[in-house]
Amino acid sequence: MRGQTIYFKSEPRIVAGGTVAGPKECVGILGDFVDHPLRDDMFGEDTFEKAERKMLLYALKTAVAKAGREVEIVFSGDLLNQIISASFAARETGLPYLGIYSACSTMSEGMLLGAMAVDGGYASAVAAATGSHFSSAERQYRYPLELGTTRPPQSQWTVTGAGCSVIARAGEGPSVTCGTVGKVVDFGVSDVNNMGAAMAPAACDTLLAHFRDTGRQPGYYDLILTGDLGALGSRILKDLAWEKGADLSNHVDCGEIVYNTVEDEFQGGSGAGCSAVVFNSYILEKLRPGGGLRRVLFAATGALLSTVSSGQGESIPCIAHAVAVERAEGR
Repeated sequence: MRGQTIYFKSEPRIVAGGTVAGPKECVGILGDFVDHPLRDDMFGEDTFEKAERKMLLYALKTAVAKAGREVEIVFSGDLLNQIISASFAARETGLPYLGIYSACSTMSEGMLLGAMAVDGGYASAVAAATGSHFSSAERQYRYPLELGTTRPPQSQWTVTGAGCSVIARAGEGPSVTCGTVGKVVDFGVSDVNNMGAAMAPAACDTLLAHFRDTGRQPGYYDLILTGDLGALGSRILKDLAWEKGADLSNHVDCGEIVYNTVEDEFQGGSGAGCSAVVFNSYILEKLRPGGGLRRVLFAATGALLSTVSSGQGESIPCIAHAVAVERAEGR
């Protein structure tokens, strides 16, 4: 480990991804890449929470089936209290399970932990999975949908969807070559509707640490992909990085990708499912031979708040974890 960055000697491969996403999320570009686009965001269930759990379970099972191998550990979490979507989904699989929580950065944290387990020789194949649902997140973190509360222009839309990566010691697929563990950063934002502004400083801190630790310039990567900043947060990130001497002109946020053709989405997408769906469908496909991408720095971002902390007047501490995903020549 150098600074905050871990180097993986065996360069574990991402051998498969599995995704499911809601109707609104599949209107745009993701609709052509998601494994299971939903027609109904209830997914045949009678509550939003059960639908979220079912999506996560589906993404996990899909990725494992596509990988065609036994998974020894599942790293998974979600946004709900006591990570019930991940834990209840794990109950259905019978697989060894480590529940994790990093809010909307759970996807990159799971990938980082999974690559550590594989590179360390503790498992030959693992799964990293997470998801979210607009309706379950809204009533937990903000307002009941029945109130019809007007959304402010700085707000984002929590993605209804789930994604899973299977990371293995050997196989076909891009490699996780290194990963940077983030630090908790608090910019003093307390507005629960302004997640982009709250999380952008954490994303900047982790990305700068990655460049410092690795000696790489931002241009080393074809794409620097953050998870959940949306349009406003993306602009703030670029400004913060520019002030520190880093040009992030190759940066794109998953929250901007997911609703790129949908009206009234305000600043774009957020939620644990946002980066999980985008990375494991569209981006993973682009990392295949002929897909146009060879090196991607993926840094999902998370706001580590709760209804209790917000109710007590606390600001929003945030974090970002980054993983470098690279395709070697010839594969």
